[in-house]
Amino acid sequence: MDSHQPTGQCQDVLSLLSEYLNLELPPGACREIETHLAGCTPCVEFAESLRKTVEICQRYRPDELPVSLGQDARAQLLEAYQKMLHARKTPGAPRD
Repeated sequence: MDSHQPTGQCQDVLSLLSEYLNLELPPGACREIETHLAGCTPCVEFAESLRKTVEICQRYRPDELPVSLGQDARAQLLEAYQKMLHARKTPGAPRD
């Protein structure tokens, strides 16, 4: 179990995560984020969740998706969001 408590650096990293994943930050800022992510499991999990969400959104084509797949994607996003909220509220909670 990870007993990591979020820090100010976690907040800084999370506030820049979208720009980081979109390769919009200067190299120095990217290195700082990567250094933090190397030692912070909750931030890595959140970054991975955000990356997957962005990927799903970029692939989304309303005219091409059958209704059942759209509902399944929504359910998966909701489940991931609820797990993230639970992990934030419960220090040391197991993470999938």
